Amino acid sequence: MSLAPLHFDHNCYRVNGQPVYLNSGEFHYFRVPKPDWRQRMELFKQAGGNCLATYVPWVIHEPQEGNFVFGTEPFNDLESFLVTANQAGLYVIARPGPYQYSELLYAGLPHWLCEEYSEILARDAGGQVINPYSVSYLHPLFLNKARRWFDRVCPILARYTVNQGGPIAFVQVDNELAGMHLWFSGPDYHPETMGFGQPDGRFTRFLRHRYGSLSALNQAYGMEKTSFEEVLPIAMQGSSSLPELRRRKDYIDFYLGTVAEYARTLADWLAEDGLDLPIIHNSGNPEMNALFKETNAVMGKNFILGSDHYYNLDQNWPQNNPTPQYARRVFTSLEMLRLMGFPPTVFEMPGGSASHWPPVTPEDARACYLTNLALGMKGHNYYIFTGGPNPPGTGANTDLYDYGAGIGANGEIRPLYQVQKEFGVFIQDHPWLAEARREADCRFTLDWQQARSYLYWQERGEFLLSSPQAWKFMQEGPLTTAFCAGLSPIFCDLESDDWTRDLGTPVVITASTAMPAVQQERIISFLQNGGKALVAPLLPEYDENWQPCSRLRDFLGVGRQYSSGKTPTRLNIAGVSNVNNSGQAFFWTAAPDGAEVIGTDERSGALVAWAVCFAGGGEAVLLGLQWLQGMSEHAWMFSSLLGRLGLKPKVKCSNPNVWTSLLTSGDHSMLFLLNLLSAPMTAEVACQPAWSAEMIDAGLHQLAPMTVSMIEIGNGTGYAI
Repeated sequence: MSLAPLHFDHNCYRVNGQPVYLNSGEFHYFRVPKPDWRQRMELFKQAGGNCLATYVPWVIHEPQEGNFVFGTEPFNDLESFLVTANQAGLYVIARPGPYQYSELLYAGLPHWLCEEYSEILARDAGGQVINPYSVSYLHPLFLNKARRWFDRVCPILARYTVNQGGPIAFVQVDNELAGMHLWFSGPDYHPETMGFGQPDGRFTRFLRHRYGSLSALNQAYGMEKTSFEEVLPIAMQGSSSLPELRRRKDYIDFYLGTVAEYARTLADWLAEDGLDLPIIHNSGNPEMNALFKETNAVMGKNFILGSDHYYNLDQNWPQNNPTPQYARRVFTSLEMLRLMGFPPTVFEMPGGSASHWPPVTPEDARACYLTNLALGMKGHNYYIFTGGPNPPGTGANTDLYDYGAGIGANGEIRPLYQVQKEFGVFIQDHPWLAEARREADCRFTLDWQQARSYLYWQERGEFLLSSPQAWKFMQEGPLTTAFCAGLSPIFCDLESDDWTRDLGTPVVITASTAMPAVQQERIISFLQNGGKALVAPLLPEYDENWQPCSRLRDFLGVGRQYSSGKTPTRLNIAGVSNVNNSGQAFFWTAAPDGAEVIGTDERSGALVAWAVCFAGGGEAVLLGLQWLQGMSEHAWMFSSLLGRLGLKPKVKCSNPNVWTSLLTSGDHSMLFLLNLLSAPMTAEVACQPAWSAEMIDAGLHQLAPMTVSMIEIGNGTGYAI
C-alpha cells in the first residue's frame, strides 16, 4: 500500500492537505512475536490507529562490536516489520536512537560500548561518572561509534520512507534528551567533550561569545582571570550570590546548547544517509519542554518536539491517577509546544505502566486521554500499545515486556484496549477536532527562563522572589485559580511581539525579581498601546543576567516593594474581604500618582494592590500577593481583577471542582467538563463559542468520579455525548 506523505503545520497534521489526528501506538518488532504482527496491527486500526512507533535498538542489532545483525532472528527482522506495517496501511515513526531507554539494558546501548569504552561516560561536576550508561553526547569516540551504527541502520530505513513508497513518515533522534544526565545527577561536565581549559574548547568558545571581552566576564563572575580558558564551571548547588547564579545559568545555557548540537549532528547524519523526512523528538516530561529552545532553533522547520505525559509509572509518583494537578501540567506542556510552533503532540501517552503496581486502570486512562484532548492535544503515541518477550539478555527489569498494555504480551485483549478504541472512534467521528483551537478569555505570559530556572537557581538568596518561585506561583496560584474560576486561559510567549497585538484579552504576567529588559519594554509598549494586564506578585529589579534593570517599575512610577514575611495579614482586595495570604504579600511603599488603590492590609494599612490607566486606553493592575489556590476568595478576587480589565468569560461553570475547556473549529464546538476527583460532581454550565453572539445554556450535568464529559455544540444547540 502506498501512503501519502504525512505533513504538519503549527496547528495540526495533514495528509494531502486535509487535517488528520495522529493516532499512534508503540509497537516493538523486537518484542511482539512476528506471527502476531499483522493481527495486532489490525486491532490497532480498528481502534482508530493510523501510525505505529518503534525503537530500533542498537543493542539488538550490534550485539558484539562490528557484528551487525538484521533479519537473522524474528526479533531483529526490521525490514519485515516495515513491510507488514506498509501492507496494513499504517505509518511508522522510526526511533533508531542511539538511545532507546525502553527498560532495555544500558538504555538500549550495546553493553560492549558502555563496558569497554568507559571514557565516553558523562561526568558530574566532581568528575565522577554519572552512571554506567549515561554517555557524554558529543564525546568524539561516542560519536564515532554512533555514526557507524547510523551508517548501517539508516540506509535500511531510507528504503522504507513514504517518499519511497514505504510507511516511515517520521524519524526520531535519540530519546528524551538531557534526561540521561539530569535525572541521575545534573548536566554533563565531561572535560574532553566540553573542552574545559582549552583555548578552542566548546565551553571556552561559549564564554567568549557570550561576554565578548575578558573584562566583562571578570566583572560578571567577580574574577580576575587572564584568559577565558582559565574559567571553569561550578556545580548546580551552592550559594545564590550574583556571580554564582550567573555562572550556573551560563553553564545550563551552554549545556543545553550542546544538547542542541548533538541533536543537529544526528539529524545531519540522517539526511546524509537518505532519510529526508521530518524529524521528531520527545521531551521527557512537561517540565523539560523549556529545555529545548536551543534545539528547536537549530533543527529548523522540519522538526517536531512533543512531550511525554505520564501520570503513573510506579508508586513514587505524587498521584497514581489523573488529577487537576496533572491536568495543569498537561495544559502547560501542550501550550509550550503550541508556542514553539508545533501541533501539540504527546509522543508517549500512557498505554500501561513499566511497573505492575500501581496499575493503570481503564477508567484512569480514559480520563487521561480526554484531558489531553480537551487541553489541545493534536496527536499521541500510546506507550505501549502492545508488547511481548524481550530478546534474550536485553531486558533491564523483566523478561516479558507486557506493560499492562491494551493488547497483552500474549495477544489478549484487555479493557484498556476498549478505552483506546472508544477514544479513537470518538476522534474519527469528530474529524474537525484535528484542527480545532482552544477558545480563550485570558492569557498568561510564558517566561521560558522561569520555566527552566529550577536547574540552576536552588535558593532564593537575597531576592524577594526567585524565578523558580515565580514559576511555581504561576502554576499553583493564578493558573489554578483561573481553572477553578471557570476561566479559559491560554499562554502567550513573552519573547514574542505576537501577543501584544491583541488588546482586548487581558494578560496575566507573573514576574520574578529578574526579567530581560526587552521583555519589560514589550510590556510597557503593550500597556501604552491600549493593552490590559494584571502583574503579580512583584515588579522585576534585574534583567536575566541579574544586572540592575527596573524599566517596568520606573515606567509605572512606583517605589520598591517589601515582603510581609511571617507577619499576619488581613488582605482586602477588589471588594473581597480577608483574601487568604497562603504565600506572602509584597507591599508597596506608596502608589504612583493617579493610581487607584484597590487592595490593602486591614491590620497595617499597607498597600498590596493598585490600578493605573494610560492615555492610550491601557490599564495595569498590580497585585502584590503570592498565593496558593485554596480558598473561594482567591477565585473571587482573581475574577474581579480580570473583570475590571475587560474579561469576557467564554464559559460559565457553577462548580470550581469541574474544570472546562472549549474547542472550536468553524461552526463546530466541543465543551469538555473535567472531573478529576474521586467524588461525583454536579455542574451547571454555559458557553459562548466564537460563532455565537450570546451565551448558550448547556444544562446541568452529573459527572461521575474521574470522568471527562463532552458537550458538542453547533447551530445554537447543545447535547451531551
